[in-house]
Amino acid sequence: MAGVIKIPAGERGVIRIFDLDMAPEQARFLREPGALAQVLGIDEIDLDHVEIFPISDLEELGLAGYLTQGCGLAEAEIAADRKALTALEGHILLLRSRAFGGKATHLTPASQIRPIASYGETPVNWSAPPMSTPESSKPYSAPKTSPRDARNAARRIGATLFAIVMSLVFLILYLLVF
Repeated sequence: MAGVIKIPAGERGVIRIFDLDMAPEQARFLREPGALAQVLGIDEIDLDHVEIFPISDLEELGLAGYLTQGCGLAEAEIAADRKALTALEGHILLLRSRAFGGKATHLTPASQIRPIASYGETPVNWSAPPMSTPESSKPYSAPKTSPRDARNAARRIGATLFAIVMSLVFLILYLLVF
C-alpha cells in the first residue's frame, strides 16, 4: 500500500488501518469536518465510519484484539500482521468502506498518514434453517368444545360467582344485625 489507494465503487466490508505520524493535537483535529478529507486528498468522507484514536486507549486489549473483538475480523486474517500491529504506537486511523458512500475514490494520503493494512470484515450469515412448529402451537389447533359444553361451563362459573356474592351479602347483613 503506497502512493494512491484506489477504492472501487460499491466496496463493502473493508477496514483500512493507517498509522498517524503526527502530534496528538493534529490527530484530534482530523475529526473536524473536512480536515480528514483534505489530508486524504478527497472531497468528502463520512466521519460516522471513521475512527481516530490513540492506541494507548485500547490498554491491554491492543489493536489486534480491538480488530478481532471490536470490529469482527477473523483471528486468522490478522495473524500475519499481529506483530506489526502490536508494535504500533501513537494514533491510528480506521477507515471503513462505508465512509466513501459507495463511490469510487482515489486516496492520496499526506506523508504523515502511513497505510498499515486492509482487512475484509467477515460477512454475517443471516440464513437459518426453516423453523418447525409443532401442531399444538398452530392457531386454532386446540380441540373444539361443543356449544352445549361451553354453555354448561359458563353456567357453572356464573352459579359459583352468584353463590360467593350472595354469601358475602348474607355475612354483611348478619354482622350488621347482630
